[in-house]
Amino acid sequence: MRRISALLALLALAAAPVWAQTPPDLEPLPEPPPPPAMSAEDAALEPQVTIKKREGETVEEYRINGRLYKVIVTPEHGVPYTLIDPRGDGFFVPMEGPGVDRISVPMWVIGTF
Repeated sequence: MRRISALLALLALAAAPVWAQTPPDLEPLPEPPPPPAMSAEDAALEPQVTIKKREGETVEEYRINGRLYKVIVTPEHGVPYTLIDPRGDGFFVPMEGPGVDRISVPMWVIGTF
């Protein structure tokens, strides 16, 4: 027990000069640079949304690079539903809405040639 207390006292004496030091004068950090502007490539990835109102319903069409990939239909009286084109071949399938009980499997386009 004596050895432990003696060792702790010795460590405290050795660390005393470190505790007694004053920190050097600190300078404030410079302001961070502004974020980079959006390039034309980034703007091409943003979907273009067209909203059409007809016969008591609202239709939202989502396009990327001119290709229609998603349609959201909101009836005046009823539940909205979403149609998507999973393969890009023009055939739309319901993804959500009344009567749709499916598991959504993620599908991404890695590249087109």
